[in-house]
Amino acid sequence: MSKLALVTGAKGGIGTAITLKLVAQNYKVIATYQVGNRESAQEWHREHGFTDNQVQLLELNVNDPRMCSERLVQVMQQEGTIDLLVNNAGITRDKVFAKMTVEQWQEVMDTNLNSLFYVTHPLFAAMCEKGNGRIINISSINGVKGQYGQTNYAAAKAGMIGFTKSLALEAARFGVTVNVVAPGYTGTPMVTALRPDVLDSITAQIPLKRLAKPEEVAACVAFLASDEAGYITGETLSVNGGQYMQ
Repeated sequence: MSKLALVTGAKGGIGTAITLKLVAQNYKVIATYQVGNRESAQEWHREHGFTDNQVQLLELNVNDPRMCSERLVQVMQQEGTIDLLVNNAGITRDKVFAKMTVEQWQEVMDTNLNSLFYVTHPLFAAMCEKGNGRIINISSINGVKGQYGQTNYAAAKAGMIGFTKSLALEAARFGVTVNVVAPGYTGTPMVTALRPDVLDSITAQIPLKRLAKPEEVAACVAFLASDEAGYITGETLSVNGGQYMQ
């Protein structure tokens, strides 16, 4: 019997790799997409050859607590308890702090940090009641080390790590683990579309002298979701090519 995973931000470069990896490991994946983007979500579904039994699309505004509660409760009523939750949805609104607007701050906080509460809360009690489950939050190297022009993004991604450690302490006695994967620069379409000189300057800062592959990030998620990782909780697994070592 296949396990059930929910992946937010599933259409992105890392989200797609995670979804493909989980499907290959016999998960049924509920893949969320932004409200109003159904057509592009359906195209993504067709492009990757997913069947409805492999990947089910779910329109979800991760910034909306009421929608998250209502739709995720409905999912559990229809599908059963979620075995794996991957909080992957994220945006950037980069600006030096002196010029950053309240809206740029709030948008990033809502999508990258507040969504952890909105999405996880409706699922958490059922995971604990069942006595097992995995929650994996996708943070960033910049949530660990900070980054110029990203006070909003870095603060949200650092907050994810604090959320993870605290929730891991509460979840442990129920057999639920909570961990973070913190990628560095990854070869997603958004990053690889940068000018060659910009890409060169980025890779020059990375000891391994290349970007991460989305599949490498997905492999870390799959490991933390596995039975073999059952004794790991509250941890941050960095995938950054040695760019920042804790």
